[in-house]
Amino acid sequence: MKRKVLSLACSLGLMLGSMSGVTAAEEVEKAPELQEVTLNEVAHSIFYAPQYAAIELGYFEEEGIKLTLVTGFGADKTMTALLSGEADIGFMGSEASIYTYSGGAQDTPVNFAQLTQRAGNFLVAREEMPDFSWEDLKGKDVLGGRKGGMPEMVFEYILRQNGIDPQNDVNIDQSIDFGSTAAAFSGNQGEFTVEFEPGATTLEKEGVGYVVASLGTDSGYVPYTAYSTKTSYMEEHPDLVQGFTNALQKGMDYVNTHTPEEIAETIAPQFAETDLETITTIVTRYYEQDTWKENLVFEKESFELLQDILEDAGELEERVPYEALVNTEYAETAAK
Repeated sequence: MKRKVLSLACSLGLMLGSMSGVTAAEEVEKAPELQEVTLNEVAHSIFYAPQYAAIELGYFEEEGIKLTLVTGFGADKTMTALLSGEADIGFMGSEASIYTYSGGAQDTPVNFAQLTQRAGNFLVAREEMPDFSWEDLKGKDVLGGRKGGMPEMVFEYILRQNGIDPQNDVNIDQSIDFGSTAAAFSGNQGEFTVEFEPGATTLEKEGVGYVVASLGTDSGYVPYTAYSTKTSYMEEHPDLVQGFTNALQKGMDYVNTHTPEEIAETIAPQFAETDLETITTIVTRYYEQDTWKENLVFEKESFELLQDILEDAGELEERVPYEALVNTEYAETAAK
């Protein structure tokens, strides 16, 4: 009896297929092909949770995009990949686009989406300091960041805001490669270190360091990271840029409507080398300091604050026009 039923079902399936004139193979062929987009990110960090949520939840595929993610390990390297055509979109501190514009680049990279609104690094000390004050850094050895990079400039900005001269009051070591400062600190270099995650939490778990301050909290709202692409790519592929931005906005919506525990579980596959408890700790830290924007619009006020920080650090001789380096059209559309 079962064979008869199965035979009848198969016959009906073939009949319906014949009536529609479309085979299963033809249905697959009709499915739209995903457009390939290469994204070069400045670092692979839990700090960028909305992006990884968008990847893991399939939002880029929903927008017709096959995303290839490459880590540049530094804004200078990410910008080089973007300018050379190795990457379609770069994700980094938008100070890189200002430097490129000031340098006279012909095909100017334009920022079209801002992801984070707080600095993502933390000050780590060798001992617990519940009553830490920035004054405590005077005369101390601190492992800092690359000259002209956002981590270092925000750090120096905070110092100046607290009446501390970065050049004369603190011994800042800027000779260590990006991503290697935690290992150097573990090796007994420096009395303090400025760390991204998971470096800060790892040092705490190892018992060799303690987070005593959040640069994100103490610096206020700063346009720390943004997505940019060359003017020519934006003109040639407006639909792809819009789809990419739409996917990011969905990721942003997700992290803003879910708990740190849920976010951690969602992005965990992106950090296979890190246990879920650590991921949750880090996500919670970023969540509680209001790291992620509600939308991706890069406002003029934020851009001018960024230039204030660059000027304060002595890295900008002449301010550049907001309209030349920021396009909010895609982010505004995605937010609707």
